[in-house]
Amino acid sequence: MNTPSSSRRRVYPAGTPLFHEGEPGMEAYIVEYGLVSVYKTVKGKRVVLGEVGQGGIFGEMALIDDQPRMASAVTLEETACVVVAKQRLWDQLELAPKGVRVILSALLGNIRLMGSELAEARVLLAAGEAVE
Repeated sequence: MNTPSSSRRRVYPAGTPLFHEGEPGMEAYIVEYGLVSVYKTVKGKRVVLGEVGQGGIFGEMALIDDQPRMASAVTLEETACVVVAKQRLWDQLELAPKGVRVILSALLGNIRLMGSELAEARVLLAAGEAVE
């Protein structure tokens, strides 16, 4: 039986949007097979931050720091994922010492900032503008 705190396996066809930048995060994904593109939209342009393949995890940041999704994700080919509900992840984090949770929170803040700066820089470089 799937409860809101359980994990479950899903198979997605190529081209399936899994989530969009700015949405609340309710699930994280672990790729069993396939390929997922993670991207931001900057000045109307799609800027790929990375691709996630077998064994990779994505979508976890919004669950951990309870902030909106910093990027969007779409399957590039048929992809199977283990989908982990937010509550299940929180249950596991509650077992970690408080110091670990504080460090994790700081790291996620830095990653969010760097992701935004990277996407902006890629758009400026593609347009031939100076990057500061």
